[in-house]
Amino acid sequence: MLTPEKLTEMLRLMRRIRHFEERLTGMYDYTSYLKKGDTAGDMYDFASKGIIPGAVHLSIGQEGAQVGMCAALDRDDYVTSTHRGHGHCIAKGAELKPMMAELMGRRDGYSRGCGGSMHIFAPELGLLGGNGIICAQLPLATGAAFSAKYRGTPQVAVAFFSEGASNEGTFHEALNLAALWKLPVIFLCENNLYAATTPAEIALASPDVAGHAAGYGIPGEIVDGQDVLAVYAVAEKAVARARAGAGPTLIECKTYRFTSHAGAGKGQHNNPAELAEWIKRDPITLLEEHLRADGIMTAAEQEALKQQVLADVEEAVVFAKQSPFPSFAELPVIPGTEL
Repeated sequence: MLTPEKLTEMLRLMRRIRHFEERLTGMYDYTSYLKKGDTAGDMYDFASKGIIPGAVHLSIGQEGAQVGMCAALDRDDYVTSTHRGHGHCIAKGAELKPMMAELMGRRDGYSRGCGGSMHIFAPELGLLGGNGIICAQLPLATGAAFSAKYRGTPQVAVAFFSEGASNEGTFHEALNLAALWKLPVIFLCENNLYAATTPAEIALASPDVAGHAAGYGIPGEIVDGQDVLAVYAVAEKAVARARAGAGPTLIECKTYRFTSHAGAGKGQHNNPAELAEWIKRDPITLLEEHLRADGIMTAAEQEALKQQVLADVEEAVVFAKQSPFPSFAELPVIPGTEL
């Protein structure tokens, strides 16, 4: 049941994801972003200055799919993520301070600074790690679901992925095995219309990834990924089905990434009109409008929540910068490879 408290928490999580990622780029105003043009080098704050090593893949605009799915899960349910996984981690309960420390390669990060942006691992939260290999997380979630069924626990597993991953063989292998063994796993596709810079319309034979479900005899649901409440309704049903032993569900969230494939530049957005139309349906704005219309929150309360989240993000930055780098002695070593 979506109580006022839970709805407020969903908004808080969406804001935490948004402002955490915006802080990585030093870019807060997405309306002005439309006017700036392709100035990724100027806006890519931390990474361009070497504070964060490696690439950073943002999911700004996709928060509705991430929070809507994770709001239907319990703390000990499993999630496997992608190279674009900050939102999945925060939606599942990850704290901002160890998240930021991990991105900066510091000892106090979730993976002791060894995983970085694409490999945040927190088993105490059910987070089985992000993955830089496209679609590799689907078999991992399938295995976690098999483990839960084998042990007789009520846990479910969720694999987040994008429409581009549906072209991989492991996508079909995971769905087939999960359907065959009726495993408690949910495959959640964030269809943001672009695989890096490749439009889905020239890479997918069918515009709907959920259509693949029919080939494996499992439910396939298409939902508006910008509407966190619609995502939650579909996710809640899929989770209940999985816990009841009825097997997997494939959910496709139609959504959009407001930034480029990696970093903060325009990237694929050669069509400013397309981006502008999707920004009109910002998932945070839609939820805020709903909460005001239902009398759950006032505009002033929503602004206060936003300011608190911004303060939390700044605290995370300070914490991460003060955290030491891991020493060689602390790093895990495979026997026989010692320096």
